[in-house]
Amino acid sequence: MTINFELLKESKDSMARLGRLHTPHGIIETPIFMPVGTRATVKAMTPEEVKDLGAQIILSNTYHLYLKPGHDLIREAGGLHKFMNWHGPILTDSGGFQVFSLGDLRKIKEEGVQFRSHIDGSKHFISPEKSIEVQNALGSDIMMAFDECAPYPSTYEYVKNSMERTTRWAKRCKDYHKDWDRQALFGIVQGGMYKDLRHESAEALVDMDFSGYAVGGLSVGEPKDLMCDILEYTTPLLPKTKPRYLMGVGTPDYLFEAVTRGIDMADCVLPTRIARNGTALTSHGKMVMRNAKYTRDFNKLDPECDCYTCRNYSRAYIRHLINVDEILGARLLTIHNLNFLIKLMDNIRESIKEDRFIEYKQEFYEKYGYI
Repeated sequence: MTINFELLKESKDSMARLGRLHTPHGIIETPIFMPVGTRATVKAMTPEEVKDLGAQIILSNTYHLYLKPGHDLIREAGGLHKFMNWHGPILTDSGGFQVFSLGDLRKIKEEGVQFRSHIDGSKHFISPEKSIEVQNALGSDIMMAFDECAPYPSTYEYVKNSMERTTRWAKRCKDYHKDWDRQALFGIVQGGMYKDLRHESAEALVDMDFSGYAVGGLSVGEPKDLMCDILEYTTPLLPKTKPRYLMGVGTPDYLFEAVTRGIDMADCVLPTRIARNGTALTSHGKMVMRNAKYTRDFNKLDPECDCYTCRNYSRAYIRHLINVDEILGARLLTIHNLNFLIKLMDNIRESIKEDRFIEYKQEFYEKYGYI
C-alpha cells in the first residue's frame, strides 16, 4: 500500500502518540492539523504561502470539485496537485458529508445518493463507486470512503441503519478502488453516540483492512463531553499501526482532546472561516477584531506569534481592514489563524516527544482561558 505509518512514541499519561505518515507526495509528522482547501484553494492563500506556514498536507472537497470545475477537467490537467500547484500530500473527503447536508435536495438509496446541485439545481447521483472514480481522477494521496453522516440527535434505529449502509458502501469503495500504490483509502467509523454501534462499525471496517481509519459523525452539535466520551471509546478499537483521523475538528480545545484520545489527523474550515469574519485565534484566546477596543491598539495581534501578520501589522490596522471589508484583512487573519494552529500542533508533537503533553495542555488551557 502507498501509505506507511510509523508509530514513533506513545504518551505515558494519555493515548496521545507521535507518528510519521509516508505518502507519495511527502512525509507527514503526526499529530497534524490539515488546512481545508475546499475548491482547490485554501481560501485567500496561495499554495506557496500555505507551505511556508509549515502545512504538511491539505484537504480538498470531492463534492465541490465534482460540480465545478469537474473531475474530468482536473484529470486532464494532470491531477489536483498540478492543477492547483500544491506539491505536498492531499486528502480528499468522499463528498458524503456535503451531500447529506443538502437536506431536502437529496434522496438516499442503497445504490447511492441522488441530489440537486446547490449551485444550479441540476440533478446528480453519487454512489460509492462514483465517489472513488472522482477521487481517482483528482489523484489525492488519501481518499475517504463514501459514508452517511447521521445528524445529531438521531434515534438508535436511524443511526443503526445509517451505520450499516456506511459499512456496505465502504466495501463497495474498497472493491472499486484499484491503484493502491498511488492512492490510499481510509474507512470511516460511524455509529453516532451509541457505543455498541461504534464498536460494530469499527470491527467491520478493521476486518476490511483499510489504509487508515477516520472517526466520523462527531463534532456535529453534540456536547463536548459526549464527543470526548465516544472518541475515547472508539479510538482503541482501531489498529495502532494505522493512522487515525477525526473529521471536522479545529478549535484548539477539540484538537487537544482529540490528540489526548489517540487521534493523529484533524481538519476544519474554522481558522479560515472565522478569519474572514474578523476573528483571530491567539495565545490568550479569541479576539473579535471588529470590537471598538482595538481602534487605537497599535500592538501586534499576538505578542507570542511571529507570523507575517504579527511581524508587520497592528490590531488597529487589522480592525480597520475588517471594518471596511478590505480583502487584505481576511488574508492577514487567515495567515495568522493557520499559523497559530500549525504551530500549536508543532508544540503538541514536541510535548509528546518530551513526555510533557498533559502538562503542556494544562498550560495552554490556562493561558487561552479554557480554565
